[in-house]
Amino acid sequence: MQSTVTPTHCPYCALQCGMNLTPAPDGTVEVSERTDFPVNRGALCGKGRTSAAVLASNVRLTSPLVRDEGGTLVPASWDEALERIAAGLGRTRAEHGPDAVGVFGGGGLTNEKAYTLGKFARVVLGTSQIDYNGRFCMSSAAAAGIKAFGLDRGLPFPLEDIPKSGCVILVGSNLAETMPPSLRFFTELKENGGTLIVIDPRRTKTAEQADLHLAPRPGTDLALALGLLHLVIAEGRVDEEYVRERTAGWEDARAAAMAHWPEYVERITGVSVPQLRETVRLFCEPESAMVLTARGPEQQSKGTDTVGAWINLCLATGRAGRPLSGYGCLTGQGNGQGGREHGQKADQLPGYRKLDDPAARAHVAEVWGVDPDSLPGPGRSAYELLDALGTDIRSLLLMASNPVVSAPRAAHIEERIRSLDFLAVCDVVLSETAALADVVLPVTQWAEETGTTTNLEGRVLLRRRAITPPEGIRSDLEVLHELAARLGVEKGFPTDPEEVFEELRRASAGGAADYSGITYRRLAEENGVFWPCPAAADVSADAFDDEEAPAVHPGTPRLFLDRFATPDGRARFVPVFHRAVAEEPDDEYPVLLTTGRVVAQYQSGAQTRRVAELNAAAPGPFVELHPRLAARLGAAEGDPVAVVSRRGRAVAPARITNAIRPDTVFMPFHWPGEGRANTLTNPALDPTSRMPEFKACAVRLEAVDGP
Repeated sequence: MQSTVTPTHCPYCALQCGMNLTPAPDGTVEVSERTDFPVNRGALCGKGRTSAAVLASNVRLTSPLVRDEGGTLVPASWDEALERIAAGLGRTRAEHGPDAVGVFGGGGLTNEKAYTLGKFARVVLGTSQIDYNGRFCMSSAAAAGIKAFGLDRGLPFPLEDIPKSGCVILVGSNLAETMPPSLRFFTELKENGGTLIVIDPRRTKTAEQADLHLAPRPGTDLALALGLLHLVIAEGRVDEEYVRERTAGWEDARAAAMAHWPEYVERITGVSVPQLRETVRLFCEPESAMVLTARGPEQQSKGTDTVGAWINLCLATGRAGRPLSGYGCLTGQGNGQGGREHGQKADQLPGYRKLDDPAARAHVAEVWGVDPDSLPGPGRSAYELLDALGTDIRSLLLMASNPVVSAPRAAHIEERIRSLDFLAVCDVVLSETAALADVVLPVTQWAEETGTTTNLEGRVLLRRRAITPPEGIRSDLEVLHELAARLGVEKGFPTDPEEVFEELRRASAGGAADYSGITYRRLAEENGVFWPCPAAADVSADAFDDEEAPAVHPGTPRLFLDRFATPDGRARFVPVFHRAVAEEPDDEYPVLLTTGRVVAQYQSGAQTRRVAELNAAAPGPFVELHPRLAARLGAAEGDPVAVVSRRGRAVAPARITNAIRPDTVFMPFHWPGEGRANTLTNPALDPTSRMPEFKACAVRLEAVDGP
């Protein structure tokens, strides 16, 4: 084992906090501060501090597993496991066609692995059926950003700009728990005289930091944004010159907003008219302001329109494409940004190219050395892919995801997974989904491999290998290389991550997410590079402030300052109208459920639930409800409460608090079993982004006898 200190990045959320790793003589790994990285400046949350615990051999998988004749997963050699996977996928493809084979990826995969997985699906398997769990993260924000700006990047500016802005509206984010090191930027905003407005149905730890907290009914963020824009217009606060010079489509968006008068919005949202007016005042009076959204407004069956409404508010007030202003999305997963840029999504090719664009297909096919006509077309989105398992899709290769816990209508998805002819899973732990597989492959983790990720700012980062993986563990790149060879493709799937990244650079060149000017050396020397970053040969001298173009492109920390990424350089207003959530409360299901995270657990909990310190802080699920709702139910603190939706039933202890609306309950989604929140959630999909409606569904509460 190496004994040097290795600077790298956390494996969890999209902040990708910098940290140092030092192997100890006893085989453990010490995590310590790394103060040179500007995103976290040395600060780490509990998940980051304990991240090395999952490297322990008693926590992680250490051998391939195959299912024996008795139905039990037993250790096997790599050759046997790989042969079984190749045979299972190959048999399905031969008997039912390439689209009967599915591929499901994860937002935790490095850019190199996400790129290779997409290439493997389309070149080796020839299937269109590939998507990833990042579809459940920020796809609605991505769709709205592309409509408005012509480009999707989580934040079009660095986090360091936030404290310098005059006002930030934070919509549906509890970043004090989901990404704690980022809270300092908002604390500094207030220290600098700026204003923080938080919009959330719950009074979260983040909302407690706000100058103004609005608590709308879940699923009404669209109406709220339209009501604010109505007041901006009525009070004469529109930046008419900006709208005229830098936007298009204002008249239709204006007419849509004027249909949402304040009293109407108050009735829909529960946010009072005085609060609406105060929000407009605080947002419009400073020279600069931002709107940042997260999963709250995005994980809705109207998420794209909802984000579009918040973008319209920014455009009408001249708050986009100007210094210290703009709209941004707080990406959740570690590589949720890069994961979709380079080929895991059902409709995309590397560089954020569209799969149905002939020029994009030709460019990528040339890099891959294949005929463009051989590339399949767009496939199903994540939930639709999972819903088709066992019927249209008969075999599945799954990497770095745990849909048995994380997918909406989870009991149904678990049933679909169990109905597959063949399932292969690559993971670092035996997740609830991996436990259902025919073959499970143990793969390297973040500290055991080198690769790149792209954080929520669009900053491409280099994660460095700090330790040698245990004997018998292979990387995902090695797995895909071996499977490709067994399925008849001997070349094109290198195992060295830097070699893969060099190919990714060529594949992304000229695309919206252009990485062609980024190298491993630059990432190491510059502490990350913001995309787009084309190769210098593709950039004219007038793209820079200097008189002559530098040898390399500097990257793009701030987008849209001169023009938007549309053909005419103008941002687009998109007219949107309020509509109800897909499943409104009624007499049978009178309460709204919303879901989210807690500070000590991450996503489906597959890794964090294996860390003792984190489990001590957050040992299990709970149902958060208002005292009035608890009184009607006859429930006391800690009593088991059943939450029932049209899709199933979950049971967890009551947590009674005034911090939530009386018509709403909240459950965290990190746990399997009877407390699985996603047993309840509604898979109603946004028509554009195909995002499921995790954040609002109708439920009823029932008292439960016994412990």
